[in-house]
Amino acid sequence: MPEYVLRRPSAASITPPVLDDSQQAVLDHFNSGSGGPLQVLAGPGAGKTTALVELVVDRVENGGLSPDQILVLTFSRKAAQEVRSRIARRLARTMSTTPAMTFHAFCYALLRAEQSPTDFASPIRLLSAPENHAMIAEVLAGVDAEQWPAVLRPALRTRGLASELRSLIAAARALGMDDADLAQVATRVDRDDWKSAASFFDEVTAVAALANTIDHTDLIFAVVNLLKNPEVRDRWRAKLALVVVDEYQDTDPLQVELLKALAGDGRDLVVVGDPYQSIYGFRGADVRGIVEFPDQFATPAGPAPRITLGYTNRYGTSAASIGVK
Repeated sequence: MPEYVLRRPSAASITPPVLDDSQQAVLDHFNSGSGGPLQVLAGPGAGKTTALVELVVDRVENGGLSPDQILVLTFSRKAAQEVRSRIARRLARTMSTTPAMTFHAFCYALLRAEQSPTDFASPIRLLSAPENHAMIAEVLAGVDAEQWPAVLRPALRTRGLASELRSLIAAARALGMDDADLAQVATRVDRDDWKSAASFFDEVTAVAALANTIDHTDLIFAVVNLLKNPEVRDRWRAKLALVVVDEYQDTDPLQVELLKALAGDGRDLVVVGDPYQSIYGFRGADVRGIVEFPDQFATPAGPAPRITLGYTNRYGTSAASIGVK
């Protein structure tokens, strides 16, 4: 039988990596005293995660920030866990706050933090994808068939229509739209099915509010609306001195609006990504977010600067030689 021995992990920090010139330029953007928004383009194997981690470490060790003043956003729990672990190992410390999380985890935390103390004992519940689908199917089963076009009435009790409506609502939310916006679009393009879907959208939202639940598509929409309150926005801007976003090419328009609320107007915001790796258009991601970042987050001095990580370890060559510009 094998024997297992528990050993106390070493408290020593790992050896800092040697950064290439382009990675160092990311850190120098802040060390030079300028700061502000920055776009980092990085192809496969270009060391973007290393640059991201070293930026956070540098801001803590040399920039006077504490870990809870830095927020790193990414798109999967696995990626967030990797970044958290690498930051903790580099800093050789445990942290009371989570410096890296998904967009949805951060928005849920913000929503909970902004709840009234009287409501905190009964928190809003985040629905899983299957739970949200089941809720939509249940609401759909109780609708008045006469409110829908005749061609869709036979499908009102099917899983297929419930799935299509869930996708439509998610797509609308990713664009920052509510039921009234969808109804306006339906009228403009003369789509009776979309008009019915807009009414259904409103009903689903009402049911979720009564049940004190929220799904992932509504979560970011709710937080963006909450941050339209200047007091709330200023409170969270004061908390976050630096926001970093990984895989920025996968953002949707609503997530861009969230970042404008948290770190717009020339604040310290670093986004890392590669437009050629944008593959989540079916989930609402819009590659124009990374293409238009310098103009969307422009400062009075001009468009946000851009740095391209110039070397890829994966191919043992410069990024420029394989077409990354």
